[in-house]
Amino acid sequence: MRWWHPPVYRPLQDLSTMEERHIIITYRLDRATIQELCAQLEPDLMLAIRHPTGISPLVQVLSVLHFPASGFFQTTVAMASGMSQPMFSNVLSRVLSALLKHMRTYIVFPQVEDMPTVKGDFYALGHIPNIIGAIDGTHVAFVPPHRNEQVYRNQKSYHSMNVQLVCLADQYISHVNAKYPGSVHDA
Repeated sequence: MRWWHPPVYRPLQDLSTMEERHIIITYRLDRATIQELCAQLEPDLMLAIRHPTGISPLVQVLSVLHFPASGFFQTTVAMASGMSQPMFSNVLSRVLSALLKHMRTYIVFPQVEDMPTVKGDFYALGHIPNIIGAIDGTHVAFVPPHRNEQVYRNQKSYHSMNVQLVCLADQYISHVNAKYPGSVHDA
């Protein structure tokens, strides 16, 4: 005789019960920005919900925001979000794809007419004249495709993409370059 056990659902994240300070620490964005982002991504993320117990767009976005903000592994973030690691992996893929559709809305290099303001902001911050952006790079670890796997192995012997970011004085990202595999030199 087989016994059937009903599925067990872990409690999911709820933004409305969290303090603003805790939201910023956990997700690196404030409540209003997260709600605006969810509203913008909701049409793309609702397509993935086929079951009444599906994961809401808010929980999907919160989970994905928590992932880079915490620096934890997918398993840890998934458990904190109330889902399995394979489900989180699917959610991560969906949310990142939805974000890519709106990337040009948020990541914009300053126009020529904005340069005096940008330079002034940097001068007020660090008293260095004629700065239009702060640039840095990092290696983002990931599981490489099986084809050409060796080109993604970096100097520290793990697989990564070489990512370069430029941000403004107000910490807005103005440029992203993530097209080079980990084996490419940082310069």
